[in-house]
Amino acid sequence: MTDILSQDEIERYKRHILLPEVGGEGQQRLKNARVLVIGAGGLGAPVLQYLAAAGVGTLGIADDDHVSLSNLQRQVIHDSGTLNELKTASAAQAIARLNPNVRVMRFEERFDENFAATHLKRFDLLVDGSDNFDTRYAAADAAEAAEIPLVTGAVGRFDGTVTVLAPYETNEEGQQNPTYRDLFPIKPPQGLLPNCAETGVIGALTGVIGTLMAMEVIKIVTGIGEPLIGRLLSYDSLGANFNTIRYRRRSKA
Repeated sequence: MTDILSQDEIERYKRHILLPEVGGEGQQRLKNARVLVIGAGGLGAPVLQYLAAAGVGTLGIADDDHVSLSNLQRQVIHDSGTLNELKTASAAQAIARLNPNVRVMRFEERFDENFAATHLKRFDLLVDGSDNFDTRYAAADAAEAAEIPLVTGAVGRFDGTVTVLAPYETNEEGQQNPTYRDLFPIKPPQGLLPNCAETGVIGALTGVIGTLMAMEVIKIVTGIGEPLIGRLLSYDSLGANFNTIRYRRRSKA
């Protein structure tokens, strides 16, 4: 049986509950939600912070890395006092300070096919904040097989993107929703595309994209609005421009 919202939680989430689109029912859905976040880095940091603040009941964190000084320019869930700690531990401490009602499940592992087979069944939504294509494709395949939504984002230098995948469902036209491979058919060879450690990334950009990812999670869990399914939202920070590209499932030859 699910625990109902306590009086403390009702006061904490009052600004949500006042919204007719969310209300007490939507807030209860957030409390019941179990969300796994891949990565407690630049994208994972704001995702975890805003989902914890929003009252998501269970947050899983999959990350095997430690906090380093160069992380702190953008990975704002960590701080100078948690240098060299496991990112999962540092993030869990920050979440506990922010909202003690949130349960955190730590996984000091890289997300791959084996991880998904063991742990993904505990969750009902997956968020990919990783920084490499191997993990992105693994996350997309695992979420599709488990039939749970995937919110995925990426950043590079001054640009970022967000989309939502639910290929096990159909759209309003009765067509199957697209997969990650409909958007990116071929995985780039390892090392072809440089990462932020090689090219740099503006710190605040990860906050913009990560917050957009958290908003998509909240929409999906509460059932409000229109998630970015079949739409890739891109953000150019230097030009302050948002653009949306629609994509569909590719027809088989």
